[in-house]
Amino acid sequence: MRVTHGLIAVGLVAVTASYAAAQAPAAGGQPAQPPMTNLQIIPKDTPRAQVLQTMQAIAGALGVQCNYCHVFEGRGGRNDMASDEKPTKKAARGMMLLTRDINTKLPEAVGKSADAATRVGCATCHRGVPIPKQITDIVTDASTSGGASAGLAKFRELREKFYGGQSYDFSENGLLQIAQRANAASKPDDALAYLQANLEYYPKSSRTYALMAQVHNAKGDKPAAIKDLEKAVELDPNNAQARTQLENLKK
Repeated sequence: MRVTHGLIAVGLVAVTASYAAAQAPAAGGQPAQPPMTNLQIIPKDTPRAQVLQTMQAIAGALGVQCNYCHVFEGRGGRNDMASDEKPTKKAARGMMLLTRDINTKLPEAVGKSADAATRVGCATCHRGVPIPKQITDIVTDASTSGGASAGLAKFRELREKFYGGQSYDFSENGLLQIAQRANAASKPDDALAYLQANLEYYPKSSRTYALMAQVHNAKGDKPAAIKDLEKAVELDPNNAQARTQLENLKK
């Protein structure tokens, strides 16, 4: 289940840990483990190993390192894990409380028992990125000042970096949604640019040709629209919608 659009599901580090600057050796020559301090969301009596495991899971879900929320500069730098000065830590605590509240209310909302209901967690929205913004929004924002070329550049940049993961939708549907938004915004040429790019990745996409036909027809280019629909039907003979549209255009 996905949290409402725009939420930053469980932020990185709502739990804070403080490491002593000097550690006295414990029995057996192993360094003593400093106590966890400033725990505000996770119960204060949570075992250290469990806290660290939780932090690692959160960091992985957001695709970040400890210093995203903690003051942690490494060797020779300032390391104050308990500090609350970073805004990201404040946001993280808020998101942990929010997801806790969602998970409490979720079973009743979906009509399932607590055991059967899917729980919301960091990866539910973040999926490997700190700010879980949809790729359609990112590309559209990039195209605001630079047009489709800027939008496509951003799409290709994200695809190069994140393809194979779960962060963004790089399926056939990804650029189709972006093209639909551009077309709805009265930017048919941008929409066609996105659709042409989609054919680079999915040359047998009947849906892409069908949408191209809609854009061409809206521009008054009926021959191009017919050609697009013929290709759409050729690629997917079961595409009844494209077949119907083709028959209507030919009449």
